[in-house]
Amino acid sequence: MNYTTIKNFGEDRFFEKKSEFIGYAKRCENEEEAKEFIQGIKNMHKQATHNCYAYVIGENMSIQRYSDDGEPQGTAGIPILEVIKKSNITDCAVVVTRYFGGILLGAGGLTRAYTKGASIAIKAAGVVEKVKGVRLLFKMEYDMLGKVQYICGKNNWHIEDTEYTDKVVVHILSEIEIADKIEKEMAEASNGKIICSRIEEDIYFKEENRLFKII
Repeated sequence: MNYTTIKNFGEDRFFEKKSEFIGYAKRCENEEEAKEFIQGIKNMHKQATHNCYAYVIGENMSIQRYSDDGEPQGTAGIPILEVIKKSNITDCAVVVTRYFGGILLGAGGLTRAYTKGASIAIKAAGVVEKVKGVRLLFKMEYDMLGKVQYICGKNNWHIEDTEYTDKVVVHILSEIEIADKIEKEMAEASNGKIICSRIEEDIYFKEENRLFKII
C-alpha cells in the first residue's frame, strides 16, 4: 500500500505583476477533510479575488476535484491538479488564493502563477511516503550494542530509541518488507544472542530512511 503524500501543512506566497498568490497544502485523509480545509481557507480570505483549489484523495488517486473559482476556465484548478498528480502525491488538498493587483496576466500567465502557487505550497508541506511498518525491539547485552549500531549505520536503518536497564533494548521502526532481513542480520551477527520482538504493526509515514507514526 506504499504511496506518497505530504507531511501535513504547507504555506508560501509570491507576487506576480502586483497580484499576490498564496499557496496552501494540507494532507487530508478523505474528501470531507479536503472540503473542510478548502472552506477554512475561503473563510480566512473572504476578501480575496479568487480561492482556487484541487485535491486528490485515495491510495489509487480515485477522487480528483478542482475549481477555477471565477478565473478563466482551465487556468487555475486544472494547473493545481496537475501539480499534485505530477508530484505523484495523494491525500492532498491545495488552495491557491489570489489578491488581484490590477494587471491582467492572460491565460498563460495565470496558468504559470497557479502552477507555481501549488508547487511552493507542496514544497513547504514536504513530501513523505505512507507505508506499512512495524516496531522491532532488539534486546541484548551491553557488549553487543556497538555491533548493532554499526550494522544499522551500514544499512541505513534508523534507530528510533535505545533503552538502558540490565540489558539494552534497541527500537527500530521498519517497513514490513525489510523487517525479516533486519531480524536475520541481527541474529547472524550475534549468533542468536539478540532477542527480537515485534510490536505496533501499523501505517507509518516515511521520510528518507526514517518512519514516523504521526507527522
